[in-house]
Amino acid sequence: MSINIKRLSTQEEGFKNELDALLAWDSVSDLDVQQTVANIVFDVRKRGNDALLEYTNKFDRCEFKTAEQLEVPVADIQAAIARVDASILQALKSAAERVKSYHLHQKQDSWQYEEADGTVLGQQVMPLDRVGVYVPGGKAAYPSSVLMNVMPAKVAGVKEIIMVVPTPDGVVNDIVLAAASIAGVDRIFTVGGAQAVAALAYGTETIPKVDKIVGPGNIFVATAKRMVFGAVGIDMIAGPSEILVVCDGKTDPDWIAMDLFSQAEHDEDAQSILISPDAAYLDKVLESMNKLLEGQSRKDIILASLEGRGALVHVASMDEAIEIANHVAAEHLELSVDQPELWAPKIRHAGAIFMGRHTAEALGDYCAGPNHVLPTSGTARFSSPLGVYDFQKRSSLINCSVQGASELAKIAGPLARGESLQAHAMSAEYRQIKD
Repeated sequence: MSINIKRLSTQEEGFKNELDALLAWDSVSDLDVQQTVANIVFDVRKRGNDALLEYTNKFDRCEFKTAEQLEVPVADIQAAIARVDASILQALKSAAERVKSYHLHQKQDSWQYEEADGTVLGQQVMPLDRVGVYVPGGKAAYPSSVLMNVMPAKVAGVKEIIMVVPTPDGVVNDIVLAAASIAGVDRIFTVGGAQAVAALAYGTETIPKVDKIVGPGNIFVATAKRMVFGAVGIDMIAGPSEILVVCDGKTDPDWIAMDLFSQAEHDEDAQSILISPDAAYLDKVLESMNKLLEGQSRKDIILASLEGRGALVHVASMDEAIEIANHVAAEHLELSVDQPELWAPKIRHAGAIFMGRHTAEALGDYCAGPNHVLPTSGTARFSSPLGVYDFQKRSSLINCSVQGASELAKIAGPLARGESLQAHAMSAEYRQIKD
């Protein structure tokens, strides 16, 4: 079996249009999905637990009788932990510690300063009260997603973390429950889909309303998150996973082939692109991909992803490679080159930058430390990875001295009158010291 991956060159006419067509991704769900989600969200908001039970039993093929059964008892969590292989449990603990250590560096503190007249200005930083974490469920296990979404919230000081995870056909994933316990989740509910998002956003008799919802999900979950935004905060609307590798042609081609596979195996819509100024090297990587594909357990998904949205791109120089990388604004960017620290400052747009030949993107997915919840579909142009700052909010502090209030009134008064807001002007000028 030979992989029919797209070959592009910056020297060919129409390159930019071909690249943009390859990058295009419509993250907006169709009208039928939107209507279905709207109905579910409205129903859960109106009927609470009754609607939540109805949809959970229907979509996940469960037989819950009461809403109280949706919450996972502590005893069940402990039993799940006991069933997890010791090596996996230790890996979870080690990964959690590394993720926590990294995110401790992100924590923002309150600050203030005093002006000459005694006026004090500043910023008060406080954690959110309650956060909801959505985790995909069923046979799929995403413990890394639990760690990446929960640990920064814990570092931020969030008081309560509610996790929702669907259990289709009653399948509960022990590793996910173990990860939740290690990360410090407070309560776990076995609900998923749009109904879970609605329950977190508006609250039911059993599931408390949260301030922000984070975590990945299918198109129904993503549509629901977009729909409830405003009532609660959300992290982002994520598209398919993607990797862009910039290589100078000196890295073992088997390594790069597997790096491209690591994203392609997520799903058929995932995107893997390799850029290099060495055309012969692109051929070597393709040879490696064809050689290694047969041994992959998800080879059909990998093949569909590479042939549908993958590309090998030949450029004239490393500078041109960096220019294209900034245009793509990839979720994951590997700089598999000599002295990557010299090239990294030239990268303006990327979710995460993996520097050097030994830094596989997969290490970042699980245990390097930085968050793996990253902007996709070019949104790295204006978005950042999930972090502690997403679970903190800021309040401005203003404490005017007598003299400070008087001086500020001389500025605020004319500006307010210029906007025809007399009461604003008078409110400020009442504090003005009379000569």
